[in-house]
Amino acid sequence: MPWITKNSGTMQIDTREEAYLDEALKAEIEANIIPRYPDRRAAMLPTLHAVQHKVGWLPAQALKEIGEFLGTAPAEVMDTATFYEEYWLTPKGKYVIWVCQSISCELMDRESLMTKLKAKLSIEPGETTEDGKFTLMNVECLGSCGTAPCALVDEKLHENLSVDNVDAILDALE
Repeated sequence: MPWITKNSGTMQIDTREEAYLDEALKAEIEANIIPRYPDRRAAMLPTLHAVQHKVGWLPAQALKEIGEFLGTAPAEVMDTATFYEEYWLTPKGKYVIWVCQSISCELMDRESLMTKLKAKLSIEPGETTEDGKFTLMNVECLGSCGTAPCALVDEKLHENLSVDNVDAILDALE
């Protein structure tokens, strides 16, 4: 398969006047993250998490600001952010639903649960509903094999899920 290339050297980044990495967030990172690492560059992953937690995703301007803050090239920040699937370079829904796809969840009928969620939300894994409310994602393991199938919904673990009880969880969010 040939490489797909794009001319990012002349790409223009949409920017806003207000920084994503504002002074308060910089101070928090300086106090709580940077001291735990041997150099600033080593603090890239938790810095990406801090910015994403504040903004909800990682816009290109934020990646550039992180590079400047940590003293590294924005391309290195982009490489890191695109390598790990927990960093989002596009906006996600207000509620993110991570459905476990470990062997335990598969054996406990995860597929029926996923079929129900896809039908109810009218989206596929990796997509966000048109109203921006829900994003559906697969995740390799949530570490709750004894209570499979499970999902992380709005950062809360839900265990022993079924097609019968998933509606109540989603309805409580709406």
